[in-house]
Amino acid sequence: MFITLLKSKLHMALVTGTRQDYVGSITIDKHLMDESGLYENEKVIVANINNGYRLETYVIPGGEGQIELNGAAANHASIGDRVIVMSFAHFDENEMKNHEPTVLILDEKNQII
Repeated sequence: MFITLLKSKLHMALVTGTRQDYVGSITIDKHLMDESGLYENEKVIVANINNGYRLETYVIPGGEGQIELNGAAANHASIGDRVIVMSFAHFDENEMKNHEPTVLILDEKNQII
């Protein structure tokens, strides 16, 4: 049996841009991706703290401090909103006993606190 657990989380990320003209995704600072264990094209859930909206999308790498919602997702956030970005993975019963998710708490410049 496999159990789905939180793998990575960016907490309190600040939305730095929105682009409706892009085909979709969330652009995330490549350094934050590396530190949190997020992969390019990985499926994530994004929860907007300001308006309560939750959406699913995929990750693309971006520049320093960048958290940008693209495509249809751009309609559900504004620049300056705080979001939580979460990824999950499947673990067997033995793996889950030792699993600890990577949780990064971010400041107002999307730097790790």
